[in-house]
Amino acid sequence: MGGIESGGDMDEARRTVLYLLATRRSIRSHRAFSEEYHRAARQLSSEGYDVAPPPGARHYERLLTVGGVKTAPHGPTARVLERLFQRPVGDLLRPAAEVAADEHGDSAELPSPHVLNESDLLMTARDAASHSGEAAALRLDDLTLDQLTDDLVALSRAYARTAPADVFHEARGLLQRAQVGLERTRSPEQHTRLYYAAAQASALLAAVSFDLGAMAPTVSFARSAAQYGRTIDNGPVQAYAYGVLAFAAFWSGRPAEAVRLTRTAQQMGGLGDTARRRLYAIEARAHGHLRAEEQAQRAIRGTDESAPGGLRDELHDDIGGEFAFDDARTAMSNATTALLLRDPATAEAYASYALALLADRRETDVPLAVSGPAAIDLARARLMRGEVEGAEEALAPVFRVAPMWRGSGMLERLTAARLELTRPQFRGAPTALALADRIEEFSALSPVRRLGAQSPLALDG
Repeated sequence: MGGIESGGDMDEARRTVLYLLATRRSIRSHRAFSEEYHRAARQLSSEGYDVAPPPGARHYERLLTVGGVKTAPHGPTARVLERLFQRPVGDLLRPAAEVAADEHGDSAELPSPHVLNESDLLMTARDAASHSGEAAALRLDDLTLDQLTDDLVALSRAYARTAPADVFHEARGLLQRAQVGLERTRSPEQHTRLYYAAAQASALLAAVSFDLGAMAPTVSFARSAAQYGRTIDNGPVQAYAYGVLAFAAFWSGRPAEAVRLTRTAQQMGGLGDTARRRLYAIEARAHGHLRAEEQAQRAIRGTDESAPGGLRDELHDDIGGEFAFDDARTAMSNATTALLLRDPATAEAYASYALALLADRRETDVPLAVSGPAAIDLARARLMRGEVEGAEEALAPVFRVAPMWRGSGMLERLTAARLELTRPQFRGAPTALALADRIEEFSALSPVRRLGAQSPLALDG
């Protein structure tokens, strides 16, 4: 009917790009195509997108023919086709001959000279590793998965020494590699590894989005990480994701929700001591925002009782890096909780301890996401006692931090310190005014401010 072939080959001039790509991937038959379509649809659905069932056999044949359909597929169907073939749906309906001509065309522009460096070599090596893995139709080469795993571990461990924008781009690429791998293998064991990789990449994207003060992407990526983790029943990665959601909750003015999220995370299976300590520290901060001193102190004691030394899990202890939560990071977080409870003496003790632990490390190994907030908390504790000069001394290393490293953790704490300088005892004092001006100048150059991020719940004690 309508001149559409129901099987066999059609005239080359009438083939669409969709026909070409489906043939190349050995899913030309409606049955094989439908299986791949269902896999992509399930993935999109797990990410919160609306999807539609696969086109019927006759509709599918029309999509393979130039002019076979009068209008492009609607949104839920187009979304799945675009994920499946990594091209806009409009391109998929173009004549295949046009794409073949594009692929064989010569460029009139000559490339500009370029000096190779190690970054170029690594990028090319990763591209080659990725491309070599695409050769397997039903099962990926295990070396491809090993490379993806190694890259995720390396990024997590380099997180504290890598600019947030670079972390985002690298983690996004790793997530896409995991997603493509999931579409190209039917091995259950490889699916487990790839879902775990996708969960880790999504978790890193959630963390860096939070550092940049972008709460909506933070929540979206964290939920994706939790969903990937739930798919393979991996408790630690779900717990990490719920911890990020809890951070986003109390920074968005919902500390009670943050408490609920941390307690849900604490019930996940397979958690080691590091994971539990991180969750207790986040819960303590949430109670601090609620001014629930007794509950906050109980959670702080939980961080001490969960010090690593017994139970371990792969994500928080073996991979570590951004997923770790060591003594310095714990002390920094507890200092912030003490400030929320208006306890400057305890806050100064915790902040000083965190900085002392970091002082023993090489400068290149000191995470600015910990040292910066700890120094600012120390300064704020001193401002609570009226010590402007002491606060200036504590903030001296902070003011030397390059703009690209000025994340939301630093900015929100500096906002709280700036509020301390508005107290009556500081009004008109030249040193207090000068310090307030330096804080404003420092904050203005942050990528967080350039993104327009704002937190309704500043650390205002």
